[in-house]
Amino acid sequence: DVQVLPSFQHYEPQAVAVIGPDSTRLALTTAAVLSLFLVPEISYEASTESLSLKRLYPSFLRTIPSDRQQVKAIFLLLQRFGWTWVVLLGSDDTYGRAGLDALQELLTASNVCVAYRGTLPANSDASNPELHNLVRILTEVKVNVTVVFSTRGRVPPFFEVVVQKNITGMVWVASEDWSLAQAIWQVPGIQTIGTVFGMAVEKPEPTMLERFEAWKMWEEGAVAECGSSAEAGRESVGSTRLDCTQCCTGCRALATVSDMYDAQGSFSVYSAVYAVAHGLHDLLGCASGACSKGTVYPWQLLQKIKQVNFTLYKSRISFDAHGDIHKGYDIVMWKWLGPKWASDVIGTFRVNPDRLSIDPGKILWHTEDGQAPRSVCSEACKPGEMRLQQSHHKCCFSCVACPPGTFLNTSDPFDCQACGLDEWAPAGSEVCFNRTTEFLSWSNPLSWALLALAVLLMLLIAALAVLFALNASTPVVKSAGGKTCFLMLGSLACTCSSLFCYFGEPSQAACLLQVPLFAISFTVFLSCVATRSFQILCIFKLNARCPALYEAWMRRHGPVLFVAANTVAQVALCVATEAASPSVPRREYGVRDEWVVLECARSAAADAAIAYTVLLSAACFVLSYAGTDLPAAYNEAKSLTVSLLLHLGFSAAVLCSQGALRGQAETVARVLSTLGTLAALLGGYFVPRAFVILLRPHQNTAEHFQMVIQEYTRRLAA
Repeated sequence: DVQVLPSFQHYEPQAVAVIGPDSTRLALTTAAVLSLFLVPEISYEASTESLSLKRLYPSFLRTIPSDRQQVKAIFLLLQRFGWTWVVLLGSDDTYGRAGLDALQELLTASNVCVAYRGTLPANSDASNPELHNLVRILTEVKVNVTVVFSTRGRVPPFFEVVVQKNITGMVWVASEDWSLAQAIWQVPGIQTIGTVFGMAVEKPEPTMLERFEAWKMWEEGAVAECGSSAEAGRESVGSTRLDCTQCCTGCRALATVSDMYDAQGSFSVYSAVYAVAHGLHDLLGCASGACSKGTVYPWQLLQKIKQVNFTLYKSRISFDAHGDIHKGYDIVMWKWLGPKWASDVIGTFRVNPDRLSIDPGKILWHTEDGQAPRSVCSEACKPGEMRLQQSHHKCCFSCVACPPGTFLNTSDPFDCQACGLDEWAPAGSEVCFNRTTEFLSWSNPLSWALLALAVLLMLLIAALAVLFALNASTPVVKSAGGKTCFLMLGSLACTCSSLFCYFGEPSQAACLLQVPLFAISFTVFLSCVATRSFQILCIFKLNARCPALYEAWMRRHGPVLFVAANTVAQVALCVATEAASPSVPRREYGVRDEWVVLECARSAAADAAIAYTVLLSAACFVLSYAGTDLPAAYNEAKSLTVSLLLHLGFSAAVLCSQGALRGQAETVARVLSTLGTLAALLGGYFVPRAFVILLRPHQNTAEHFQMVIQEYTRRLAA
């Protein structure tokens, strides 16, 4: 009959703990069975990451690091040398598949691409077509780094094919299982394949290595002695050092197996035994000097083993929540001293926290220039160039410079990001720059020069007004328009004052006054000029032919009505245009990439007011030109005509330069145009009269004017 236990709490197996086995394949089976009974199992060789799953294998522990740590070490090694284009090869078993899966998951989340992933066939030799196909693919994908995550038995045939195909100068990264295996480095010609790095479990204390070496020599001699005794037919070898009670004819063969005495593997077994011993010591209460004789149940021992924490030859032995030991790896490199193989530790990988350290001075690169080979699908782009994907591999790309106004953020090398509204960037930029704010500031030296000219003109206008006021009753002032002169000078002063709206950062008030103040003031001046020119023409040319016209003009206050009508029309036009499209401060970004222009928004409707003044200027030009043959005292046609032509020229220049000049240059052009117009009109109309008043007083008399009129009359009669 089979006895069914209600629970395993009081289950008493013959063994309360198991040490081993030495392979992942076997460990997966034994761990599944022993976990049912919560029998502690400590493996010294099985490293696959799945054994860390406590819900599946609650009683499994190990004294070798999990492949999770080995995968991290390989990943950091690839990153350390900038190898982003690699091939992954693994054995077709749990160890190889799980290792490559974990490594590829890390690589996929980083900047390293897997050019090809392949499997080393089982039970094959160098003639296997699959191996030849793998090696062919290695050469086609043009990689310089290959990671081989495999058990040691699958690797020798592969490297035999590599040697046959004369593949040299590559970098090979070996997993822990075969990195120091004698069966691999004994492959003929393997020293030509390139640089071989490998993962090796962190070495134990040197004194421990020396002790293992002594045990090795001692046991080899003892086993040989036992074997020779068997051959001689002796049944007992009690005098041997091992105190053998039974001789084995196969002992000599076991003693010669390659890698039989691997120091690290031996230390892992040693650590497992000590972990069980410490667990038993704690469970039985041996610390008091006498151990308990009570029954030891596996689940009790399991709890104690999980809690062990001791030092063994300066190596800390303890287990984490997954049953894994806290150990790192040594990074080893194969080297050849003639035909003799050796390995050298060129770096380390330590855990908690994960960190990799490499000593570059110890590395011997098997390349033409003696430098670390590059293994990339595409060369790195220049600063400011984005990557344009060429395939499903993110490491394969072409480089395209970021267009102006964008920059390449290091967090996303595949897309250029737009700069902010107040920023700019040239083509191929990695950063954005602040735009220069462009406007004609008060502190600009050019502004000082323009303001000085404007002030001088206003002082000139004031001086002329004073001069004309002091000589208001003289013929020169009366012929210039009399009291109308003061309206004309005042309008020119207002026109000049509009220039102050162009300086400094544009404001709502400045933008509102710029065009209307100039247009209305200048309209008043031009209306006065046109009225005065028309009156002179009427007196000297039209009065004789149509005297009623001039009388009606004067009787119905024609001059006042004309000036008022033009002014009202201009005011209405300005109000309408400002209401339709208000002139407000704005930031213009389209002038130049590196500028943000602060200006007053102007529309085509606003230019209508300026066009109106141009029409009045043209009318004044026609009237003044018609009076070229009038008496000299009343004839300012030449100077006024030139002044009006200059004004029209300035206006045309500003109009034509609107598209070409922006920012400060546009503002300066408008100010200079207004200054030039004012200077020309003052110089053509008022300055000649001031010259007569100040320097030729004999011409500022009624007699002189009568004489001039008489000469004009005689000339017409002749």
